[in-house]
Amino acid sequence: MENKNQTLSEHYFDQLYHQREDPWDLATSEYEREKYNTTVGALPELSYVSALEIGCSIGVLTQALLRKCRGILAVDIADAPIAQARNRLRNYPQARIEKMQIPAFFPEELFDLVVMSEVGYFFAMEDLTLLQKKIVEHLQTNGQLLLVHWTPFVPDFPLTGDQVHDFFMECSGDNKPFKHLKHFRADKYRLDLFEKH
Repeated sequence: MENKNQTLSEHYFDQLYHQREDPWDLATSEYEREKYNTTVGALPELSYVSALEIGCSIGVLTQALLRKCRGILAVDIADAPIAQARNRLRNYPQARIEKMQIPAFFPEELFDLVVMSEVGYFFAMEDLTLLQKKIVEHLQTNGQLLLVHWTPFVPDFPLTGDQVHDFFMECSGDNKPFKHLKHFRADKYRLDLFEKH
């Protein structure tokens, strides 16, 4: 088990994907399929020009997001899921899949959509704070941030899904970076949509 005060490491995910190619059954779970439909359905724009997906895993949500994204950069920390995502999306030239250790590294470009689904709780609060600043810097004015996270407690994770969402809620309001647009809570996950002022 890793130190809960630290962001989960590349090694943690390498081990996870070594044990199972799809550790969360993202490609086969009916729960995940329904959640992805809710996720994409929560996006109010008909089309986004340039999206960033942080923590794309094997690319199942990435593929679903392409229904509304003309271009998407999907990043992950580990080699195995990146290889699977590239294979899954090999016929989608509008999708770029890159290995990247967020938030130490962050894409230089500007985005009109950032999606964080089932990844925020892997960060320690210090790194989540840095990540929030990077998202604000690289999100266009009126660009949107969509968060979707599992809410039950997981012993290995530095944060809970609710802690991640509540942190971003604290960054929304008058004289703050974000405006909160939408909230949805299912039995075991939570969705919040924000727009940059």
